[in-house]
Amino acid sequence: MIESYQRDGFLVLDQALPPEQVTALRTAAEQLCRGDLGPVEGGPAEPADDVLRQYLCIHQPHKVSDEALAALHAPRIVDALTAIIGPNVKAMQSMLFIKSEGKPGQAWHQDEFFIPTRDRSLTAVWIALDDATIENGCLWVLPGSHRRGVLYPDREQDDPRFDCTVELFDFPYSDDDAVPVEVPAGSAVIFNGYLLHRSLPNTTRRGLRRALANHYMSAESLLPWQTVPSGVHVGKHDYRDIVMVAGTDPYAYKGLDDLARPHSRRDKDGGCDR
Repeated sequence: MIESYQRDGFLVLDQALPPEQVTALRTAAEQLCRGDLGPVEGGPAEPADDVLRQYLCIHQPHKVSDEALAALHAPRIVDALTAIIGPNVKAMQSMLFIKSEGKPGQAWHQDEFFIPTRDRSLTAVWIALDDATIENGCLWVLPGSHRRGVLYPDREQDDPRFDCTVELFDFPYSDDDAVPVEVPAGSAVIFNGYLLHRSLPNTTRRGLRRALANHYMSAESLLPWQTVPSGVHVGKHDYRDIVMVAGTDPYAYKGLDDLARPHSRRDKDGGCDR
């Protein structure tokens, strides 16, 4: 498993979550979208009956959902993370993706572009809450694209297939090199923060492609993420709104912060937060 991850930059973990946990996360997703777990910044003012289709992505659901928080600690996932990252692992972000029919995907990107770490330990865990297929917008990856450890240049894009995120370009790969990662509900795609990946629109006539994407890194490394507080040297900045999932926190003496709140990223028609 580790050899293939190091070679390709990703792996598929079958049955990462049991069926009952997947069902609970689907229920939690609807509760979150309805506002039953508290307000979601940027969400619709008046939730409709089909509330899930009003959202594309909600950041930080683990802040209010016990089910999303439990998924951060899923035993099979944590076992894989400690094998990949090391014994001390922290999480800094969760994202609930809800891609209904006709909704866009995301252009080519690397997660380290958005969440820079000092030691290249950023690792994503993308958990399918529905069967993820080519038709409903599964992940596509460029195998091995992580190995150079290079962050590629970015530019604005207006391709209707993608939401409001920028796209990376000028890398030595083409779309023909891309591989779709179709996985059943409950499975997880674990991938390196430097791996180039994207998703395409949900082209089904009716159906959701829900997924929970969590981000982790070595707890032994500082996390110079988000806005640097006034008076703090950028080289010493360490984002401390984290969740420890394995081992010990070498920086526990700093304490923890409670900064992030659930917020929505809408598609191009509804605005975005990037």
